[in-house]
Amino acid sequence: MKVLCIWYATEEELARMRAALPPGTEVVAPKGEYFSRFESTYADLAPHAVDADVIIGFALPKGILEIAEKLKLFCWLHSGCDDLDHIGALSHFKRRGIKLANIRGANAVAVAEQAMMFVLGLAKKTIFKHEAGQEGRRLFPVFADEYRSAMLDGRTIGIIGVGSIGSRIAKHAKGFDMQVLGVRRNKSLPVEHVDSMHGIEELHSVLGRCDYVVLAAPSTRETSHFFGEPELAAMKQTAFLINVSRGSLVQERALHDALTSGRLRGYAADAWHRYEYGRAFPISFLPRLEVHKLPNVLCSIDQAANADDVLDRDITWGTESIIEFAAGAPIAREVDLDLGY
Repeated sequence: MKVLCIWYATEEELARMRAALPPGTEVVAPKGEYFSRFESTYADLAPHAVDADVIIGFALPKGILEIAEKLKLFCWLHSGCDDLDHIGALSHFKRRGIKLANIRGANAVAVAEQAMMFVLGLAKKTIFKHEAGQEGRRLFPVFADEYRSAMLDGRTIGIIGVGSIGSRIAKHAKGFDMQVLGVRRNKSLPVEHVDSMHGIEELHSVLGRCDYVVLAAPSTRETSHFFGEPELAAMKQTAFLINVSRGSLVQERALHDALTSGRLRGYAADAWHRYEYGRAFPISFLPRLEVHKLPNVLCSIDQAANADDVLDRDITWGTESIIEFAAGAPIAREVDLDLGY
């Protein structure tokens, strides 16, 4: 079996994989100069891809799948598979009978911590008060609405998408004595630390009860732009919205209007909608309406998973999927190609 790493793997990473995989497994990676070691080029990968049984990595250059005629398993070292769907890879895998595995849950702890950082940052006006402190500016009068922090204790948080990340957020929220409401596709599956679980058809009634709403749902064709004006209108005017999934879940115009009109108290996000329509339209990876610059918004740019332990866990869990595949066993993190997760 030949395994192709589609990033410039270090010798230590390659040694770890070879030691874990069945004896005789060939594990190869591109060599040479690189700008980013996690993104390789077609030219560097093509000689290896033509006879690879397994491909594993973080970024897929255009054209590699078309020449990987022996491919049987693709290990995507991300939780979300929407980037693969965007380039038609999911339909390619389905047509060719290629299995797809991801590493869902590998970054759950880091992303859940980022979500709680956003919850606290918004509630406590962290950036605003930090800047006031740097300037030596006294916030007067005391307890004025514009200066007073929000509380988590006794408040209600709604988690939309209660998977590995959402369930971890629920656990953290309980540490702040919050009531936790969950919304997921299959509401019959109980999750620890969630006080009540609801189906997507109950979304609006749940939103109206929440002081904080966290979007942690997978990015699929069904969830694309599902959170718009009706959902924002269903929220309390004093509520905060936090998105640690994909920017494409939220409609930007509706979000901008809610934030600038006072209809929504604040917003925080790690990911933003990507506009990729070609040369006739402005291509960008940030909000066209510059939502990220509003005073009641906190942002990071795809940094939630950039944390200690995550890279090692990504590679380890991806390798585990290859071990399961090689043994003919069920792949624990196999992706349903119809659902996209």
